[in-house]
Amino acid sequence: MFNIALFGAGRIGQVHATNIANHPNTCLYSLVEPYDVFAEQFCHEYPGVIRQTVEQAFDDPKVDAVAICSATDTHADYIEMAAKAGKAIFCEKPIDLDLSRVRDCLGVVEEHQVPFLLGFNRRFDPQFNALKKALNNGKIGAPASVIITSRDPAPPPAQYAKTSGGMFRDMSIHDLDMARFILGEDPVSISAHGSCMVDPEIGEVGDIDTSVIVMEFPSGAMATIHNSRRSGYGYDQRVEVHGEKGMLQVGNALENLVTLSAEQGQQRANPEHFFLQRYHQAYVSEWQHFVDVLNGAAPSCTGLDGELALNLAEKALDSMTTKQTVIVS
Repeated sequence: MFNIALFGAGRIGQVHATNIANHPNTCLYSLVEPYDVFAEQFCHEYPGVIRQTVEQAFDDPKVDAVAICSATDTHADYIEMAAKAGKAIFCEKPIDLDLSRVRDCLGVVEEHQVPFLLGFNRRFDPQFNALKKALNNGKIGAPASVIITSRDPAPPPAQYAKTSGGMFRDMSIHDLDMARFILGEDPVSISAHGSCMVDPEIGEVGDIDTSVIVMEFPSGAMATIHNSRRSGYGYDQRVEVHGEKGMLQVGNALENLVTLSAEQGQQRANPEHFFLQRYHQAYVSEWQHFVDVLNGAAPSCTGLDGELALNLAEKALDSMTTKQTVIVS
């Protein structure tokens, strides 16, 4: 049984808390949460959990690993502190919004040789993994193009956009990572276009809410990513891979599988409402993989994956700003 210190009792912390508590090999041992209201509610829901300060969690020999689900600007500091304390680390993406800070942080992890899994949850989605397996097994031959569609049901508040690092770093970064994950190679160039079509206030704080990204890979394969902060019909999450012998597709996960057929036509349910519903099983599988890492397995999503995805987000921003294709080094 591995004792886990959870950092952060917000929305994503609650998701991981459930999976930690439900797993037979992990114990939700302690919570690090600066806000009393959140901490009190959490400890009421999980009465066996103790509340610790940051220092107490890292100094406690009973803590085997940490799950960092706190505010983004704390991630790099907590990762470094955990590495120095010899704790295994699970961390929600991103490591940081600044590329140089990410590289410094990963240097500390490398120095102390602690297990580290980065939470790009879509890599653990059963549907995307089935597509990846079929591609690797040669079902469609060599891939030629990937189309990734990711659209949120509604835009976040403009204030969130102001502090999130921008759409490419906050939202598109998942899809940039998925393109690398699916094709198994790193792009050589990237071209990005963006505009503000959903909420003018998002544009006023310097961000975008609609974008298209195109990447070219060494094999010649192309990846196209469509992102929008608006999708009134639900959380739109689709992947298509076209290859020399056919095509693989993952469609939307729907709220239910009932189709109504009548004289007026056919009706079916909308896609799942948001990421908590759509990627529920992905989060469960992600935590199972972290338990495997605690038992000695190599992490399938590393800090380097986080660094490379952030680098692509930066290059996408450069391309959009300069209106030029950017070479990826």
